[in-house]
Amino acid sequence: MLQAMLNSLRSPELRKKLWFTAAMLLVFRFGSYVPVPGVEPEKLAAALENQGTTNILNFLNLFAGGALTRFAVFALGIMPYITASIIMQLLTVVIPSLERLQKEGESGYAKITQYTRYMTVGLAFLQSFAYVMYFRSQDALP
Repeated sequence: MLQAMLNSLRSPELRKKLWFTAAMLLVFRFGSYVPVPGVEPEKLAAALENQGTTNILNFLNLFAGGALTRFAVFALGIMPYITASIIMQLLTVVIPSLERLQKEGESGYAKITQYTRYMTVGLAFLQSFAYVMYFRSQDALP
């Protein structure tokens, strides 16, 4: 089994994909520590501490890898994509045209994936706007 793994690493295509994955993980980790300009971390931490330990923000912060408490550039994490994927899966049951697309095979799946990505961008804007409005109401943002 170890020999099979070593043989697979000799594949240039697999090595390229592994390097890309490692690079994207580094970019994400770096972006989760870069704060948004103009944010005062002390006020933000105080606002989050005042909410208690059962707050939904603590739950969302868990999925963002702690980036929300730092109000980092990548604070949303993968939550918009997960939400969009769940919504699209539910919509394929409700909307007949999406159900037909799903049954078309590879081309339909590609189209649904494209719709999911569009929805992800919209949800990212909505979620980021909601975070900004919430933190402004807590006087954590200028």
